[in-house]
Amino acid sequence: MAVRLIDFAAYLIQLYVYVVIASVILSWLLTFGVVNYNNPFVRSLTQALHAVTEPALAFFRRLTPNLGALDISPILLLLFCFFLQSVVLGSLRDAML
Repeated sequence: MAVRLIDFAAYLIQLYVYVVIASVILSWLLTFGVVNYNNPFVRSLTQALHAVTEPALAFFRRLTPNLGALDISPILLLLFCFFLQSVVLGSLRDAML
């Protein structure tokens, strides 16, 4: 039962990684004018992704120095998620087996 919970947590982390990547790509598309924020679907998608990713990204933004227009907080968040998946959950799963 515990192994299934660990696998489910790994699945949720992987899903969150996809959400962070989608948020980054959408922000690039908005910045370069490929999609229009005045479109209701784009606006609702942007707000939903922002609501899900911003709490974690804000934490990493506080830890990093100001690099001007370059925001490395998504990279740090993805590295943290990969660390959780491979090291923490991997160790827990190996200990349960």
